[in-house]
Amino acid sequence: MRELKEDSEVAAGSGGVKAASGERNGVGSADAEGSSYSQESMQQFSSHHDVAMNLINSVTGVDEEGRSRQRILSFAAKRYISAIERNHDDPDAYYNWALVLQESADNVDPNSSSSKDALLEEACKKYAEATRLCATLYDAYYNWAIAIADRAKMRGRTKEAEELWKQAILNYEKAVQLNWNSPQALNNWGLGLQELSAIVPAREKQTIIKTAISKYGLAEDTMRSGKPGVSASEFYSQSAIYVAAAHALKPNYSVYRSALRLVRSMLPLPYLKVGYLIAPPENSAIAPHKEWERSQFVLNHEELQQVNASDQPPSQSPGHVDSGRKLFRIVVADIVSVSACADLTLPPGAGLRIDTIHGPRFLVADNWETIDSWLDAIRLVYTIFARGRSDVLAGIITG
Repeated sequence: MRELKEDSEVAAGSGGVKAASGERNGVGSADAEGSSYSQESMQQFSSHHDVAMNLINSVTGVDEEGRSRQRILSFAAKRYISAIERNHDDPDAYYNWALVLQESADNVDPNSSSSKDALLEEACKKYAEATRLCATLYDAYYNWAIAIADRAKMRGRTKEAEELWKQAILNYEKAVQLNWNSPQALNNWGLGLQELSAIVPAREKQTIIKTAISKYGLAEDTMRSGKPGVSASEFYSQSAIYVAAAHALKPNYSVYRSALRLVRSMLPLPYLKVGYLIAPPENSAIAPHKEWERSQFVLNHEELQQVNASDQPPSQSPGHVDSGRKLFRIVVADIVSVSACADLTLPPGAGLRIDTIHGPRFLVADNWETIDSWLDAIRLVYTIFARGRSDVLAGIITG
């Protein structure tokens, strides 16, 4: 997973990156007849597309899974190029092409001649074009910032890295302006500022810190006034989840280690997430609404588990669960996919569908904001499991 990438988007089994297969459709697309591209622009496009495809085709992948994924990415890139040839003003095609390039960069074998930096540079060009065509694409600004940040990390504490971090921070800021209720963007924005503060001259450090504090304060004020269903503690806890996930996936990144030390206390240890959901009796997904009960759930590196009233997590208000009733439980290793759902057969609220190897399971949250936080947390835990990093996450929440 590219750290903290917008993983609604982190589909179970896809890795934590906003995968190219999760493409956008129709937002801001322009009619081909209204294309602003000239013959010269088309020649430039053809040249750029050849460069990008050559870079993608040069990626071999580290292992068989990586090689298989790269074949899929190469096929997807051709689709998006064809889409742009049909309609040169389609921001979604550029956005999805950028995602392919960005994920290909993650798939580069360190021992190969493929250039991760060149792939990321091409991805940045595609994000720039997508946002030029549609200036409200939050996902494009967000993932563009991540691509720039990855390029900055390759350059250490140099002047070039400083300029790249500044560009990344500007894009995170734009992403937050478009979607202020995004703990992922706020986290990465903060991490970018932290990296920048380590590079700039001492006289500039204090200004950067003050800027970060003022921006976070503005985000919190906006959150409180605009999202009454999301408390500040819930917001910060969710933010800590993204930092923990990033560290679990890339434990050797010093910036994540230091960020985790700052936010670990915001997690509901020894769990990654704790909250209330409405659940049916175990093994009875089509039970009448009156048999569904609202109770507390906990998520750790291994499972999503309903909590018995007599065994509540520390510092949590007890929820009602019939002590004679079998508890609802889903093992992370059994998960196939996770999604929000609106199903009239479910009790009132926001539906959560978890497809497992044993069949679909359903839960209901109080509101859609709550569902979003559960979706992200479950998907991140699955991604960490799929990457073989569950032991690192276990150490974070139980250590």
